Amino acid sequence: MNQLELISNASMKETVPTVEIGDTVKVHVKIKEGDKSRIQVFEGVVIAKKHGGISETFTVRRVAHGCGIERVFPLHSPVVDKVELVRHGKVRRAKLYYLRDRIGKAAKIKEKLS
Repeated sequence: MNQLELISNASMKETVPTVEIGDTVKVHVKIKEGDKSRIQVFEGVVIAKKHGGISETFTVRRVAHGCGIERVFPLHSPVVDKVELVRHGKVRRAKLYYLRDRIGKAAKIKEKLS
């Protein structure tokens, strides 16, 4: 069990972004198309965080053309180039799954002013 922890600690990123529930973030993702690769930005609200350690993931939701899109990103994946924080959200829940049922301004999250 000790060797498993050593391997997982070695593959973790040193600079982990502090992503919290309700934050609006821009996730820069490496997309590989054939032999070329590019970076695509996915901006949305963090609605969930799961697990911990090397297998930690966070779910980002955005609405594009009236359709809700959710993507799950592993925090320590080499595919995730960087995570930019746009704004902090003021929330009182650990999971914001209720945003899936809301439309328009009802799905907005207030900004934390501290």
